[in-house]
Amino acid sequence: MQPVSILLNILWILIGGAWMAFGWLVAAIIMAITIIGIPWARAAFNIAVYTLLPFGSRAVRRDEVTGMEDIGTGPLGVIGNLIWLVLAGWWLALGHVITAVLLAVTIIGIPFAWAHLKLAGIALWPIGKVIVPA
Repeated sequence: MQPVSILLNILWILIGGAWMAFGWLVAAIIMAITIIGIPWARAAFNIAVYTLLPFGSRAVRRDEVTGMEDIGTGPLGVIGNLIWLVLAGWWLALGHVITAVLLAVTIIGIPFAWAHLKLAGIALWPIGKVIVPA
């Protein structure tokens, strides 16, 4: 990881990244408690780590990385994402948007607000995503 990414990740954790990563972790634990929610829990755990340290990484579709469609990137992934959207995606996305608005008030917070807006999009549709180095 580049020194700039390390610095940005430290600042990110201090000004809002930690509480949103905690939100992702809570969603993952709730989904893991229900046996049916394990596929969502796996995606939420992966994105919780990404939410904690977003600089130096990016989220992409899994089929772009592997070159093959799988369950998470096919029609079942769409159904899974719709279920996720109803159960947890909307409130995680709302948390990211609210945090982004609060950070965008200051000039220094604008890059962090932009990162929160990208994470809000992932919060709405996480299944089939994989985190890769930028």
